[in-house]
Amino acid sequence: MPKFPRSGRFRLTLCCLLAVLTCTTAAAAAPPPAPLRPPAALVPATGFPMRIVAYVANSRSGTVSAFDVRLERPVSTLAVGKGPTGVGAAPDGSHAYVANGRSNSVSFIDTTSGKADATVPVGPSPYAAFPRRDGRQVLVANWGGGTVSVIDTATRKVIATPRAGELPHSVTALPDGTAYITDSGSSDVTVLSPQNAPVARIPVDAFPSGIASTVKGDRVYVANTGAGSISVIDTATRKVTATWPVGKAPLSLGVSPDGRQLYAADSGADALLIVDTGTGRVLSRVSVGKKPQGVAVSPGGRRVWVTNEESDTVSVIDPTVAKVRATLPTGDEPEGIAITPV
Repeated sequence: MPKFPRSGRFRLTLCCLLAVLTCTTAAAAAPPPAPLRPPAALVPATGFPMRIVAYVANSRSGTVSAFDVRLERPVSTLAVGKGPTGVGAAPDGSHAYVANGRSNSVSFIDTTSGKADATVPVGPSPYAAFPRRDGRQVLVANWGGGTVSVIDTATRKVIATPRAGELPHSVTALPDGTAYITDSGSSDVTVLSPQNAPVARIPVDAFPSGIASTVKGDRVYVANTGAGSISVIDTATRKVTATWPVGKAPLSLGVSPDGRQLYAADSGADALLIVDTGTGRVLSRVSVGKKPQGVAVSPGGRRVWVTNEESDTVSVIDPTVAKVRATLPTGDEPEGIAITPV
C-alpha cells in the first residue's frame, strides 16, 4: 500500500486509511511475431538454473529480494530506487518492473543478469508498475499525481500520461489491451482503452486498492480495503455484478489460473483468504505474518506467495491444503511481489 509520510518515510496503517477516506471524496501478410525471450536464468548455489523467480519490493530497504520459486528459497538482493512498492513481471519473463514510490521512477530488472538495466522517471509517488499482456507497455499508477504513466518497454520512455481518479493505486490488464486502475481516493476504477484513453469510471466500495483479472479477462476483482469487501466487475458490461463482504481490510489480490479461486491478503487479520469465485464464500483463512500486503500466484497455481510487511517475511502457501509451506526472510517492509510466468 502507498505510505503516508512519517519520520522521513511512507507508512500506511488502518488509521491513515481512515484519514485519507475522510480527506478525499495491408497487401502482404504481416510477419510473424518475434519469439518470446527465454525467462530468467539466475543461478543459485546448486548450479540449477532458475526458471521461475519471485521478486519482492522491500520498501524501507530500497531493495528487491529474488527467490527461486521452485526451490522456495532466497537467492539474491539488489538495490533499486527509494521506497519500492509495486512489482510487475514481463509476460516473457525477461524483466521485472519495480515502482519506486519515493524516487518517482520505475526500475527495469533484467531477470537474466539479476540487475537493474534501466530506470525510467514517471509521475509522483508511483505505487504499481504492471505490464500489458503483450509486454509492449508498462502501466504505472502514480498515486500522488492522479495519473498513469505508460512506458514503452522497447524505448524505456513514457509515451502517454492519461488521467485517472484520485490516488490511483493498482493496475490489471486484459487480453485485449484494456486496463483497469483502482482509484483509492475516489472509490472507483478507471478503465483505459488499449490506446490509453480513459473510457469509463466504475464506482466501487471505500478505498479500493488491490485489483486482479482472470486469465480470460471476463472478470475483474477489486479489494475495497476501507469497506472490507471485494467488488466483482463484468468486463463485458463494465458494471459491478457482486460485492462480497470479505475480511477486515483486504489488500492485494490474486486469481487461480482456472479462475475458480481468489486469494486476498487481509491486512486487518494477518491472513490469506481463499475465496470461491462462484459464490464469494471464504473457503479458508490461512494465518501468515503481520500486515500481509502483496499476493502472487505461481504458474500453474500450486503456490500462493504473500508478503508480510511488519514481519519482514514472505509466506509460501499451498492453496490445496490451505497451509503455509515456508516462511522466508525478505528486506525491511516487503510490499509488492510478482512471479515470472515461465
